Order: sequence, then C-alpha cells, then structure tokens
Amino acid sequence: MRIPFENSLFKDALQVTGALNKAGHSAYMVGGCVRDMLMGLQPHDFDIATSALPEDVLSIFPHCHRIGAAFGIIDVVLGEHSFEVSTFREERSYSDGRHPEDIKYTRSPELDARRRDFTINAMFYDPTEGVLLDFVGGQRDVRYKLLRTVGDPMERFAEDYLRLLRAVRFTVRFGLKTSPDLLDAIKANTGGLAQLSAERIRDELNKMLTGPSPDVALEMLSETGILSRILPEIEALRGVRQPPRFHPEGDVFIHTKLMLRHMTFPNVLRAWAILLHDVGKPCTFSVGADGVEHFYSHEEKGAKIAEEVLSRMKFSRRVVSDIVEAVAKHMRFAHISKMRKAKLQRLLAQDNFPLHLELHRTDCMSSHAKMDQYVFALDKLNENAGQPPLPDPLVNGRDLISIGIPQSPKLGKILAAISDMQIEGALKSRDEALEKAAKMYRENGGLAK
Repeated sequence: MRIPFENSLFKDALQVTGALNKAGHSAYMVGGCVRDMLMGLQPHDFDIATSALPEDVLSIFPHCHRIGAAFGIIDVVLGEHSFEVSTFREERSYSDGRHPEDIKYTRSPELDARRRDFTINAMFYDPTEGVLLDFVGGQRDVRYKLLRTVGDPMERFAEDYLRLLRAVRFTVRFGLKTSPDLLDAIKANTGGLAQLSAERIRDELNKMLTGPSPDVALEMLSETGILSRILPEIEALRGVRQPPRFHPEGDVFIHTKLMLRHMTFPNVLRAWAILLHDVGKPCTFSVGADGVEHFYSHEEKGAKIAEEVLSRMKFSRRVVSDIVEAVAKHMRFAHISKMRKAKLQRLLAQDNFPLHLELHRTDCMSSHAKMDQYVFALDKLNENAGQPPLPDPLVNGRDLISIGIPQSPKLGKILAAISDMQIEGALKSRDEALEKAAKMYRENGGLAK
C-alpha cells in the first residue's frame, strides 16, 4: 500500500531511506510518523529504522552524529531537517523501569517491533516500494481507534513506567478507546512512576496540557490513579466544594478542568498557571456562619504550593517565577476597573500581563461567566495601543539625593509616589517633580497621603 503523503520533510526522509537501501541495507520510516500518516495527520518528524549498524550509518551520511550510542541511534542531518536513524534491536531486562539491561542488534524489523510500546507506534513503512510492515495489528487498531500495547500491558509498562503517561496522552490526543486490561495495567503500575525523573514526567505533562483536550487528559490522569502519584496537590482539588453563587459549575477540580478546556493558544505558562491557580483552596477552605464556603488568602498559599510543585518538576527559575506570580495575583482582576490610574497602568505594562489576563478570562468563563472586568481590561489595552506602556520617569533616586533627601526606604516611597502622580497627569515637568518631592519629605518626613 502507498500512503498518500508528500512534503519537503517527507522527501528528505525518503532520501535517507534511499541512501541506506542503495548501500545494501533495509530501511523504513517507523513509529509515530507512520501512525500519523495512516490517520491523515501531518508528521512533525520522521524516524528511520534500519538493518545498518551505527558505524554503517556514520559512513554513509556526511553530516551526522551519535545521540544515543547505547541504543544505536544516529542523528542524520539532511538539508534543513534531521532524522533519528536507529538500528533494529531487541531489548530485555528492564530492572529499573526505564533502561534495558540487555540490548542486541538484529536484522529483523519484527523483533524490533516487538520491543515497542503500542501497536499504533510499531509499524514500518517502506516509501520506495510502498510496503507497510505491521507485525502487531497496528493498522487495524488505527482503523478502529483502539490503543493496545505490543504484547502484555503489564510487561510493557514495567519496562518503562513513562508508558503510563504516554498511554493517557495518546488516548486523548487521538480520541482512542482503551481496553479494560490496559486500564487495569495502568492502575496496577502507578507506583512505578516514582522511579522516573521529574523531567520525563514534566515533559509528558506539558504535551498533554498543551495538546488537544487537556481537560480530558486531566480527568483520565485522575481516574487511573496517576495524578495522585505525580501531582497530589491537583488531585486534592477534587471534592472541594465552592459557593454556587460564584461557582455553579461545581468543585475546584471541575472548575480547573473547565479552565483547561477554555484555554486558547495553549502554552506551558498558560496551562500550568490554570492548573495551579486554585491549588491553595483545599488548605484554606472554611465555612462561614452564613454557611458559605470561603478560601481566605488562597492565592497567597497557592503561590507557595505552586512554587514547590514547579520546582519539584524541574522547571526553569524564570518559568517558576512567571507562573507563581500569576497564581499569587489572579484575584486582583476582580477590582481592576476600580484601580487608580497609576496602578492600572503599571499592571497593563507588565511583560506577563497577557498571561494574567488569559488566566482571568478562563477563570470567569469557567465559573460565573461575568466578563465585565475582562472587557474593561481589553478596552484599556486598546486605548493605550501604540503608546509607551509607561512614561519615562521625570526624576530618579540620584535626583532626589541631590536636593537633600537621604538614601533610605522613605526615598523609595517618595519616588514611587512621584511616579504615580506623573502617570496620573498631576506632574508635568522635572522641576515640578523635584519641588513635590522636597515638599513631601518636609511634611512629617515622609509621604503625603
């Protein structure tokens, strides 16, 4: 059979398989690219499997280097594209739930297929001859939208526990069905997730949260018991009730899922800010004398928990900082229309304001659906379009010191007050700003109210 597919990436991959064939080796496109082409999707990369040994691959292609020496994987660069070329191999004895202890090269694509995770990822395609090699029923499973492991799911998951997360991701991404034995095997192996590095878990979660239907992925992670193992702070949101007046949708977990569903242009920052924005609610839950649920200071507590979670997941300090700030300040939008002009302008000028605004939008859409503060913020952004976010300051700290205001915490407060008055139009020139600063310092040694 011929898979009708052609673009520049495919053509370069075809050159790689052709060069290997010309040198006397069998070579196939393999794995996710074959799956995607059969599903009518455009692959983002093409992996190649071959009978050629790594040394053979290195000798055939002038631009390549080893990227997985222990697994016989060579990165071949052709034009603007690169391709992972791996030698057919067998793998045995995964004692640590991640790395095989016994790796053996083979000339058999069938043996190579038997080591792979899921049937839909274990097919080989020869683009020159139009031949599809399917030893495990992957083509049938693509047709019937079914996710199955290659062989016994208990054995496949025990070989690499990351496959539990991959099973969830593939199920949701492609809208697949999962058999009861597969789900049972996932639930039985969640304890093995503790053997995985935080980075591998984080990368899989990122793909789920920024892919299609992140809310469905979160629900499946919870139902299979994975979530309680890797993100117990998020599992704890389930069952935490909220006041129906503001949250008719239900508990905090349901609210978070709805926010993920309503997320637009998903990226890592937005997804994790949504996931963690209410993480402080379980530990701040209380019921007032009026019988209404309250979560006093949940954003402050949530910011601390978010920092712990993101650091545990080995995110960069910049990413941690950006998301923690969004969690800590997500409640301020409730009164944005009542902010003083200077405070509002500073908020609009923040680099991460789009992240904060998107968090507010999805928060409102997933609860009371009142969008007036969001619309107000958009109007202000439109009013400021084409203008500098903040004016250049009329004075700085050195200027205040030069007129006799000593360096101290009070100097910083006076400088901030001068800046606010400038933004609000009360001060127009440097001389006015210096005169006002001197007056503020003289009046009780501090700030005018």
